[in-house]
Amino acid sequence: MSDTTTRRVTANLSITLDGRYDGPGGPGDLGAILPYATTEVARRHLARIWENASTAVLGRLNAEGFLGYWPTVAADEDADPRDRGYAKWLVDVEKVVFSTTSTESPWDRTRLVNAPAAEVISGLKAAGGGEILVNSSPSVITALLAVDLVDRLYLMVCPEIAGGGRRLFEDGLPASKWVLTHHETGELGETAMVYDRAR
Repeated sequence: MSDTTTRRVTANLSITLDGRYDGPGGPGDLGAILPYATTEVARRHLARIWENASTAVLGRLNAEGFLGYWPTVAADEDADPRDRGYAKWLVDVEKVVFSTTSTESPWDRTRLVNAPAAEVISGLKAAGGGEILVNSSPSVITALLAVDLVDRLYLMVCPEIAGGGRRLFEDGLPASKWVLTHHETGELGETAMVYDRAR
């Protein structure tokens, strides 16, 4: 049974049918993901992932990439309200960024950490309130899956086979069971799913 006195850890990621979060071109090759990022289903999914979160956890590369994009959306009065809502939340929320190389935070309200993910997340779970969202950061998600510290997975599955690139679910993760708690398919065949850890 899950400990209800600690914060829930959630994680979100978009992946292809063959389980990849980037393509054969390496980091930044999102050719199989981006066509589905602004669909109605994707935007409803985006609104869902942050609504109960009070801490965002990111890897350094993701934090730097997000910094170049989301603050401009937050300031854009013509942006889709769902995108703008997420952007404002991301700018304003407490952020924890994992980095082994950075010494200066790229965002306001951000704490840089160079420590094992399990140690940092366990500390966050014991303090404060609201969910902890591991925000599109596969290296952190994988590290937490390895030690059973993810309580909910928000997955957007895009109907393409990338044929190369990095996968979220690599061999070596411990076995675990999940319960599907939400499922929605869009007109392009993209599928938003929410899975809760069954313990």
